Amino acid sequence: MKTVILCGGQGTRLKEETEFKPKPLVEIGGKPILWHIMKIYSHYGFNDFVLCLGYKGNMIKDYFLNYGLHGNDFSLNLKSSKVSRLEERVEDWNITFADTGQETQPGGRIKLIEKYISEDTFMVTYGDGVADIELDKLVNHHANLGRIATITGVHPNSKFGTMEVDGDLITNFHEKPKLKDWVSGGFFVFDRKVFDYFEASGSLSVEENVFRKLAGEQELALYKHTGSWRCMDTYKDTKSLNEVWAAGNPSWKVWGD
Repeated sequence: MKTVILCGGQGTRLKEETEFKPKPLVEIGGKPILWHIMKIYSHYGFNDFVLCLGYKGNMIKDYFLNYGLHGNDFSLNLKSSKVSRLEERVEDWNITFADTGQETQPGGRIKLIEKYISEDTFMVTYGDGVADIELDKLVNHHANLGRIATITGVHPNSKFGTMEVDGDLITNFHEKPKLKDWVSGGFFVFDRKVFDYFEASGSLSVEENVFRKLAGEQELALYKHTGSWRCMDTYKDTKSLNEVWAAGNPSWKVWGD
């Protein structure tokens, strides 16, 4: 089963990093967040990826074209330019690099890679979110419900502290608690029928148009993920993710060393 990763946005709210590189290449613990996402999928046996490229997409191509040299010791003969890898720690991933435009919206990017999806079911996620999600259970849940699309719902942490109030008195204070509402955490599963709802022009919003229409037709299922979920939306998020990784027990690291 293929996994489509949306890698083309400009990441304007993370301009400290994305002025120089695409958002999926922003590093967490010395590795691009895109690598972390792919490692999560690979842990569950999903090793076939389609990367929807746009803004600075060539940098993502270059990263993987030189991937074997990034993570391994190697020797170089300057005269012949021959490179010999001294280690072979390379993931067994199949990656399709699809240029889907600089300004295309996520829905348009999904429509443009339809030609690379031959299976009846495929997965989609964003290039900036990680979780300790059990992807095998997500896929089974989608199959059991038999709907066109399944969204992973998560409880995000509030960006602000919340207060318990009794009249004019504050009785308790909670530092950035988890919200009770469900929000989309990415990690979608789609049947091929979903392509009928997208347009290559990219003018339609996925949430406001496509998902709303699917929901109205009772073709949109929810998979409830109550574990950890983190989104790298701002520089503050990047710093927090790196701190969690440096502490030695990142919740999204479901794979072994």
